Amino acid sequence: MSSHAGRRSRPAFPLRHARKSRSARALAAAAAIGAALLAAPLALAQGPAPSGVASEPPTRSALDASLFFQLLVGELELRSGQPNAAVEVVLDAARRTKDESLFLRAIEIALQARSGDQALAVARAWRTAYPASIDAMRYQAQLLIALNRLAEAAEPMGALLAAAPAAERPGLITMLPRMFQRTSEQRQAAELMQRVLEPYLSAPDTRTPARVAIGRAWLGAGDPARAIEWAQRARADDPAAPGPAILALEMLPGTAAAEPILQDYLKQPKSEPGVRLAYVRVLTSTQRYTEAVTQLEQVTREQPQLAAPWLNLGALWLELREPQKAEEALKRYVQLAETQSPQATPADDDDDNDEPAGRGDDRGLVQAWLMLAQAAEQRGDYPGAEAWLARVDSPQRALEVQARRASLLARQDKIPEARELIRRVPERTQEDARAKVLAEAHLLREVRQWNEAHEVLAQANTRFEGDADLIYEQAMTAEKLDRLDDMERLLKRVIEIRPEYHHAYNALGYSLADRRLRLPEARDLIRKALELSPGDPFITDSMGWVEYRMGNRGEALRHLRAAYGARPDTEIAAHLAEVLWVDGQHDEARRILREAKGRDAGNEVLRETIGRLKVDL
Repeated sequence: MSSHAGRRSRPAFPLRHARKSRSARALAAAAAIGAALLAAPLALAQGPAPSGVASEPPTRSALDASLFFQLLVGELELRSGQPNAAVEVVLDAARRTKDESLFLRAIEIALQARSGDQALAVARAWRTAYPASIDAMRYQAQLLIALNRLAEAAEPMGALLAAAPAAERPGLITMLPRMFQRTSEQRQAAELMQRVLEPYLSAPDTRTPARVAIGRAWLGAGDPARAIEWAQRARADDPAAPGPAILALEMLPGTAAAEPILQDYLKQPKSEPGVRLAYVRVLTSTQRYTEAVTQLEQVTREQPQLAAPWLNLGALWLELREPQKAEEALKRYVQLAETQSPQATPADDDDDNDEPAGRGDDRGLVQAWLMLAQAAEQRGDYPGAEAWLARVDSPQRALEVQARRASLLARQDKIPEARELIRRVPERTQEDARAKVLAEAHLLREVRQWNEAHEVLAQANTRFEGDADLIYEQAMTAEKLDRLDDMERLLKRVIEIRPEYHHAYNALGYSLADRRLRLPEARDLIRKALELSPGDPFITDSMGWVEYRMGNRGEALRHLRAAYGARPDTEIAAHLAEVLWVDGQHDEARRILREAKGRDAGNEVLRETIGRLKVDL
């Protein structure tokens, strides 16, 4: 068949085997359709030539009547529920014409019928007809892997790599691990990958992607130690290559040795901004906000025209209670977003996707306006906060807007009005009702009305039975009311419902440690929380605090410094400063307390610590 057959989006199919399985009526129908199509004048299909334009002579196709009928009957076999016969018909045509598109179509039909062995037989026939076909090699390798016949896949994979053009080979090597994603024999797959790529570990253009591919295969096999070894070798080959850094990213936050690989890459003068932003997401997910800020500031220096990094930077400064810096970043985002297309502003994954288009409903801008209102509120500028909230006209964000307005009222001692504002927000779903309860409880906790918050949450837990988040929140109000038995009962209920809920282990462990109760048990609970959420600054702080309570100042300082370095939270600062003070390191303790007071002078834990230690700032 000529190359024209390759233009068909779904080539049709064979005859010789079809005659044994089709009824006379189906064959007659096929013949009638084929005859009608072949008899139709070419001019009818093409239409008349435009006036004044000479018509071009038609291109003659190699699709003769016999082949046409064969392909047509193959399609009829498929539609009538006989895919195996259809494959045989199409494969016969492919062998006879040596048209690669027909081999591919036969594989497609076999895969639709979930006949992997038949698809593999077609791929092998394809390679027999076209020994140098890269597509045939690729399909054969992929099918063998899908069938978990990994040992047999080595030959076509090796042939595929050898046949690939030199310029395309590094990219092909990079893609190889994807072929093994669904195999159940991941360790065997990693061993195969290492064996197949052995010849490419010394060539300058392939050694780095080959090492990265092998490392990714070992990571898929659940062996991060080997994966990191290969990533380190790849970095040594080419420190400027993004591949080793991307592999290291995939191993975070669980593999500590991966971080130096990534950080070394980010020091390169032409590192990819996308890698840095991905690192920011990892840092943010583990609450290492200070480090995330450092990375985002570099992105905004190098590419100040990008809007999204400014939004993320503003959010982080807000978390770190630096409202002025947050405002600077967020206003820059608003300026960029309002001058760029709607596509330039990031979508909020938590929002509904069906909210109406329009400037007031642009999700990135709405998010920025809400955070600007929060920053103004932190500075005590309530009219400024209301001015930002007035910009938001999005039904999907109504609760967030009213919750922020309620917070403004609460700060002015208008608690009943603030609660009523939240309660009047319409409820479209049960999730809306649940969100309103959490918003009201959060409001009451902000103004230290613990009894009222506890009552709201107790009622909610009757309505939304078995909700781990609501039970956890109720436990935290019980702790503030010094109802320790209730707190412990509720937190153990959370752990029973969701054994992976690390906050519950941490809260119970910290509460015991803070009261000098059952300290070994408290440490075990906090250790479990760290296993579930490695590197979390608040859990690391809890571990430092329990070590301090147990008299282990050195270990306490190690954990507390790590927690404060990752997130300079006011309460973490108070804990670190206390241990430093008791350890005789008064100057450093004073410095940390001054920093914390500058960020959040009203923090209860900070004020209590300064007063109890009688520190003169």
